[in-house]
Amino acid sequence: MSHRKFEHPRHGSLGFLPRKRASRHRGKAKSFPKDDSTKPCRLTAFLGYKAGMTHIVREVEKPGSKLHKKETCEAVTIIETPPMVVVGVVGYLKTPGGLRSLSTVWAQHLSEEVKRRFYKNWCKSKKKAFTKYSKKYESGDGKKDIQAQLEKLKKYCTVIRVLAHTQPI
Repeated sequence: MSHRKFEHPRHGSLGFLPRKRASRHRGKAKSFPKDDSTKPCRLTAFLGYKAGMTHIVREVEKPGSKLHKKETCEAVTIIETPPMVVVGVVGYLKTPGGLRSLSTVWAQHLSEEVKRRFYKNWCKSKKKAFTKYSKKYESGDGKKDIQAQLEKLKKYCTVIRVLAHTQPI
């Protein structure tokens, strides 16, 4: 079996190793850019799904390159970004061990699609998720409690993140 690399070259790119099933179907924002307090508040991540690939013909703007001002064909990825809805807010405190969650405030009305994510088996469940929490908004004491939580988030938290979900189309 000498000179095997010429007769039987390897199959597949080493860039795709290890070959295994993906850990999650949905993508996840694993890291966020450094927060700059001089700039106004903004969302730093957005959920997108890979929908496929295609190619484009574009003009290269790279002075010094052989392809400068010439058209070239390149592969592109199509990412589908469905509209998102904010369903809650989480406040984090900076601790020596990293970020620690202070509290979470949920929206009053959550769609059925969001509630489905909190159940292992939606069909067999009684669909009671967030029913008691949404009643807080109806009572005066509950509203005051939620407002107090939001004020506490504004006062003490160093990082505030929103909980969002995509809208099915």
